Amino acid sequence: MVTIKDVAREAGVSVATVSRVWNDAAFVSPETRQRVSEIAARLGYSPHGAARSLITRTTHALGVLLPDLYGEFFSEIIRGIDHTAQADGYHILVSSSHDSKDEIDAALRSMRGRVDGMIIMSPDLEAQRTLHALQGSFPVVLLNGGAESKAFDTITIENHEGASAMVRHLVQRGHRRIAMIAGPERNYDAAERLRGYRSALGESGIAPDPAFVLAGDFSELSGHRAARAMLALDPRPTAIFAANDSMAIGALSALREAGLRVPEDIAVAGFDDIPMARYMNPPLSTVHVDISKLGERATTLLLSSLQNGERPRKQLQLATNLVIRSSCGGPVS
Repeated sequence: MVTIKDVAREAGVSVATVSRVWNDAAFVSPETRQRVSEIAARLGYSPHGAARSLITRTTHALGVLLPDLYGEFFSEIIRGIDHTAQADGYHILVSSSHDSKDEIDAALRSMRGRVDGMIIMSPDLEAQRTLHALQGSFPVVLLNGGAESKAFDTITIENHEGASAMVRHLVQRGHRRIAMIAGPERNYDAAERLRGYRSALGESGIAPDPAFVLAGDFSELSGHRAARAMLALDPRPTAIFAANDSMAIGALSALREAGLRVPEDIAVAGFDDIPMARYMNPPLSTVHVDISKLGERATTLLLSSLQNGERPRKQLQLATNLVIRSSCGGPVS
């Protein structure tokens, strides 16, 4: 393996000079910088990342910890983070926690010392408690956690407002029996969307029916199962609002298998507006979240902390809006 000493010997300079060139330090002439760079490229030399981090005390890497890596929602978040990080010369290390306290602890131990800061999404309200140990250790941005602590920068989605707006739209379309496929019980986003569903029904003078709220886990399979269970209700709902698009897509499949038409027999709406939603048959009405922008804004916040040091922490909220497509029978927006 080519070492820094080989480059220095070939270029006729000291090891310290090669180090200064690689770290873009001052006091190196343009001619020397160019010669060292050309020789390093010819010899195939690249510095050891861990050794460089000991010198500079930075890794130029950001940690990303998500509940899962499956599905379009998480891939869109990663895309936004990666695009913004690379534009500023950073790379990302990504891991999943499955919202388990032990998995979060293990990921944090693994990344400590290997990243300059972290973006963490942990919507599970119980698993969040382990994050308090990070306060003051290095910059952290929390995504969608519902964290009350002001020790971190946080970004949340307008979950309650978005869910309420979709339910009000369904009411305006004439629906009175509106069912909901809820997300995981301990999940902050799911709880806020369920709260929005209930408040919109109450504002519309509709008494929420407990039988019309079925449990899901944000997966297509849970949406499929919930929709099949709803078909056994008497009277059955005339509209289904799912707490995310994946469950809405599972519901669409179950309704199609049962021979029901959407939206003529039953309307369906989701939440998130993942890229696949517009290509469903029929195209899925949903609450739009700019998922990639969520990742971009989180990365911008983290880079701001790294570059500007101590500053007041920011609590931001990402707006939502309705995208009405054919699945709930309204005009396309």
